[in-house]
Formats: sequence, C-alpha cells, structure tokens
Amino acid sequence: MENFASNTQIFKYSLILIFLHMKKTIFIALFCLVGQITMAQNDFKTDVMLLIKNTGATASMDVAKKQITDMIPAEKREAFLKEFDAMTPALYEKMAVIYMEEFTHEDVKEAIKFYETPIGKKMASKAGVLFEKSMAASQIWAQQLQPLMMKYMQ
Repeated sequence: MENFASNTQIFKYSLILIFLHMKKTIFIALFCLVGQITMAQNDFKTDVMLLIKNTGATASMDVAKKQITDMIPAEKREAFLKEFDAMTPALYEKMAVIYMEEFTHEDVKEAIKFYETPIGKKMASKAGVLFEKSMAASQIWAQQLQPLMMKYMQ
C-alpha cells in the first residue's frame, strides 16, 4: 500500500512538473509570437511612413505650411513654424494608421516599388505643385458653385 501511495505521489508530482513545464513553454511561445507580430507591425508602419514620404505627401504639407505661414504676422512666424513642425509628426502617425487600416503590408510594398520607378518619382516630385494648383482650381470652382447653391437654398 505504501508503494502505491508513493507511486501515486510521484505520479502527481510528475504531472505537476509536466504542467509547469508546458505552461512555461506555452508562455515562451506566446511571448515569441507577440514579439514577431510586434516586429511585423513595426515593419509595416515603417513601410507606410516611407510610402507617405515617397508619395509626395510631405511636399503637399510644405505647400499648405507656406500658405498658412503667410497668414501669420512676420514677427511670430519663427515661433509658429517651430510649433507647427513639432506637430506634423503626429499627423503622419495618424496618416500611417489610416493607411494600415486601408491597405495590406503587401499593398504598401507594391506602392513603394511604384514610387521608386521614374514615373512614380515624377508623380511624387509634382505632388506639391499638383496640390497647390488643385487648391486654386477648387477655390475658383467653389466660387462658381455658390450662386447655384443659393438658387436652390432659397
């Protein structure tokens, strides 16, 4: 009977040790998986930030920045620009989240390839000019749209 009791005890302890070992192994596996997912997300975000830069979005921001800065009194521009520049990384972070919601990492990689081609580079280099001219065209169109809107709003 004593042998049976001690064998049962050994069996219980063995099960506990196996369980603890499995728990440790599962924890390590989950930890590694989370690490890999995090690294993949970081790679994805890095690629998205590169795409945003490559598309010329920063050039469009420069055009907008110039237009806004022209409205600031000359003596306050330097301080304004310092604060403006400090705020833009947050905008690009938010843009990155939007891109990551709308595109897969593979989509982003393909777009980066496109923007590394001659036509992609040309499009990106023209982004600021296109933005500026589009804004001017939109303002003219909006002025032309006002009478039409007024006609139907009365």
